[in-house]
Amino acid sequence: MKSIFIFFIIMTLSMTTHADTSAKKKLPPCQDTPNCVSSQATSKSHYIAPFKVSGDPVLAWKELRKAIMTHVRMVITHETETTLHAEATSLVLSFVDDIDAILDAEAGLIHIRSASRLGHSDFGVNRKRIEKFRTQLRKLHVLG
Repeated sequence: MKSIFIFFIIMTLSMTTHADTSAKKKLPPCQDTPNCVSSQATSKSHYIAPFKVSGDPVLAWKELRKAIMTHVRMVITHETETTLHAEATSLVLSFVDDIDAILDAEAGLIHIRSASRLGHSDFGVNRKRIEKFRTQLRKLHVLG
């Protein structure tokens, strides 16, 4: 019985989140901890601006995908034409962070979220990760 309970806890903690593929175009909400940022968050502490596309939204989406794939400890685990989910694994303790993105081509936006699966604080790692992607995409002139 005890091993079943432990297995259940481990499976619950290791569950990933995925961007909503419905027409609503919603990212998973941030929990009430400071280790998550999202362009759809309603709280100031979790909010990060979405990526404002300059030009072709499909090109910007492809460049975001490339930016994610160039990171050694980051892998895309699920994707559609307008959503993607990636996992970033930390070097030292192998903690996993979830990255979700939704392309809203009509609005010219890429909504983005990065969140730690475990723990309370992330020392700003998730916010820095998203801002690094923003900088990379601006250098490629696909974001305004």
